[in-house]
Formats: sequence, C-alpha cells, structure tokens
Amino acid sequence: MKFKKVLCILTAAMMVFGATACGGGGNTDSGTGTPDAGTEDTGSAEDESAGQDADAGNEEADAGAETETDAGESAGLTGTLKVAAVETAYGADMWKDVCAAFESSHEGVTIELTVDKKLEDVITPEMKSGVYPDVILRAVGAESGLTETFVKDNNLVDLTDVLAMTVPGESVTVGDKILPGFVENSICNPYGDGKTYLMPMFYGPCGLFFDQGLFTAKGWTVPETWDEMWELGETARAEGIALFTYPTAGYFDAFFYALLHESMGNDKFQEALRYGEGIWDTPEAQTVFDIIEKLASYTESTTPANANDNDFQKNQQLILDDKALFMPNGNWVIGEMAEAPRAEGFEWGFTALPAVTAGGERASYSFFEQVWMPVGAENQDLGKEFIAFLYSDAAAEIFAKSGAVQPIQGMTDKLDGDNKLYYSIYDNGAVAVMDAFAATDAVEGVTTRATFFDPVNSLVTGDKTKEDWVNQIKTDSDALRAALKE
Repeated sequence: MKFKKVLCILTAAMMVFGATACGGGGNTDSGTGTPDAGTEDTGSAEDESAGQDADAGNEEADAGAETETDAGESAGLTGTLKVAAVETAYGADMWKDVCAAFESSHEGVTIELTVDKKLEDVITPEMKSGVYPDVILRAVGAESGLTETFVKDNNLVDLTDVLAMTVPGESVTVGDKILPGFVENSICNPYGDGKTYLMPMFYGPCGLFFDQGLFTAKGWTVPETWDEMWELGETARAEGIALFTYPTAGYFDAFFYALLHESMGNDKFQEALRYGEGIWDTPEAQTVFDIIEKLASYTESTTPANANDNDFQKNQQLILDDKALFMPNGNWVIGEMAEAPRAEGFEWGFTALPAVTAGGERASYSFFEQVWMPVGAENQDLGKEFIAFLYSDAAAEIFAKSGAVQPIQGMTDKLDGDNKLYYSIYDNGAVAVMDAFAATDAVEGVTTRATFFDPVNSLVTGDKTKEDWVNQIKTDSDALRAALKE
C-alpha cells in the first residue's frame, strides 16, 4: 500500500505511546536502531562449539544457524513458550493455528497459549507472583493500561535484534518485511533511544463509518470539511437523525490525534504530544477543542450511557439503524457487528476526517496492535524466534483468514471487498497519522485517556464545559511534562 505519509516520526528524544484503538490504534507515532549483523540472535549454536578452535567453531555455528533459519527452525531453541494474546473481533482460532504452525516447524517446542477477551484478568495474578508470559499481544490504549505500565516501568525486552532476524522459513529479514513507518515511530520506540521494544502487528485505518446506502438514498454527499459537516448535521437533525455517535470515549484517541494533526501540522502536533508548554493555548489547539465541543452538541444523547465496555455495541448499532450518521472506529467493527440487524439497504461506508479548511489535510489515524516481551520472560530467545515467525507468509495467511491484516509487504494486494476499501484509504488522499502522547513516569491520578478522551462523555451530557476540559488538559499536561521519561 502506497501511503501518502505523514508518519509522525519523532526525534530520538521522543517517547510516545497511545491508544487504540487500533486499538488504535491506536493508535497512532528515531530510526529503527537496526543492529549490526553481528548482533543478530541466531540461537545458542555459537556457544556450543566447545573443544574446537574458537574462530572455526563460530563460523561453523553461524553456517548451521543460517541453514536452520532458512528451514524455519532455530538451532538449540526448544522448550515451552508461554504466549498470551487478547481475544478481539478476530477470534481465538487464528492464534491456535499460528501456534500449531510454529510448533510443527520447530521440533521440540511446545506453546502454552492463553487467549482471552479479558487477558489482564487472566495473566495479572500470575505475573504478580513472578510468572510471566514470554510473548504478549496487547496494544497500548487499553482501559487497563497493561502495556503502558510495562513501558513506564522499563519492563520491556529490547526487540531491536528481531528486526535483523531472518523470518523463519524465508530468506528476508523481519525489518525488511515490515511496511515503512510501522517501526519508526515512538509507540514501538517509546524511550527515544533508537531501540524497538514493541513490534507492530495487526493494523487498521481509523476514520468515520457511516451507512453509504442511506447517503445514496437521501442524495447526501459525504462532507469534505467540518463546515459541510455542520450543514449536514442540521439536515439530519430535521429528519430526527443524530450526526454523530461513538462506541466509547476511548475511541477519541484516534479521532483526536487525526484532528490534532489536521489543525496543527506535524511540528506543532509533535510538540502537543510532548505536552509542550503553552501548546494548548495556540489557535490550532483551540480549533480542535471548538470542533469537538460542537460535535458533542450533534451527538446522539444516549451515547454516553452506553459508552462502556459492556454496552458499546448499542452505540455502534445506531449507525446500522440509521439513528446516527457517523461513528469513529476501526475496520474491526465490521466483524463485531456482522450478525447485527440493520436498516434496509445498509452498506458500510468509510471516510477520513473532514478537513479543517477547504482543500486542507484530511487525516486517518492508523491503529495498530503490538506484540512484546516482559523482562520477566524466561524463554526470551525462543520468544524472539516466535515473534519473527509472526511475520512469515505462513502466519500472515492464517491471520488474514480471520481478517487480521499485518503491516507487511504485499498484504494489501491480497485483499478484496470491504478490506480493500478500508486499507486503500491512504491511496485515496488521506494522510496517515501514527503517533500518540509521550510516555511519562507514573503521575498519580492522571492518565492520557482520563485527561484527553473520557471527558467527551461529560461534554455530551453537559456535565462539563469545554473550558473545564481545556483547563484539565493544561493542568494535567504540566504534570505529565514534568514526568516525561528521559
């Protein structure tokens, strides 16, 4: 996929991670820190040449490791690997199949797989007792903040060497297979030290979903600017239809980042992500607050009551029932609502955010999930081999059957139908945004979600004014700026 990219690459000092939305994005945002060839982890064969001349032994071990890697096996890597993955709309079967495929190509390896919709509830008690999974698939931006906690506590294994590893069973490296921008961002490089600690997995463009069938029947045009959006809002209101809804306020992460980038441009956007002093008083920031305040007044009134992890699908159903026009989400919503009833003639539509000014940037945040290893993982070498395998064509094919698309070369060419539509959004002029607020040390009572996104519920209900929200953002930003990780 040819991105019309503004990939929000931070300088080496930046340490950003976010939502999600993704997942989430989210999610959305110096270099990859790819190590020299000599640092590539090829297993323990190099250390098993006792009794031989050191140089000759190393050469022989390197050759053996290369042969084993090409065959899809890694010399000396056996044992039990603990893998934990959150179950999303893609389901659990794909993880079972991928783990089985890894076991079949790696003799002597057994995988203990944990897949659960509430993964944190399952693995946290064991982790508190010192027993950690070796590999975890859980994106930043989750309500639990699990991944952010590991980032803040510096409890992640450096995975930079995985980028230089040859994909098991193939002749290309992991780094060469991953699409540009998906590693070179501060979600994957949260400390700004040029090292990769989280690896990008499934991704999905985030934008506004709507019923194309309704627009066709009404003769309505999808707004290209926010002024056109407000005009449509009045038209829809006259017919008893709300302009907007959202699943939960957490979905404003991708929305907020894209809108912020549209209004500010990349330089000020990066400053905002690091809670820059005075940034929220700029005209560009005020434009963002004004748009969200006005959008809240056009939001279906029942939305906040259902904007939680148990009832969020009721808000999504508003789009299918033609009771609201637009909803921020990622393409996983198609699977989530596959069996839900819908209005006659319903057809999924998808668009980037309207531009702040006519002819201006239209942005779409690209949420992506991440896979990582906790420092407490006992089988780290095998874990890295497994992560490298996740980027193989064999694994990608398994994931794709469940609708999970990875940011690797050639994947979009294999898509069709709805997926082709959504993943081609960047080919159709949208700017891709992949970044999020900077990582900080823990600040008691303050999280980026609680500060920037959750208050939208109160804007809709009227329990909080725009001024209340902005003042909270300024106060919390001061605290977060002081706690930035250096």
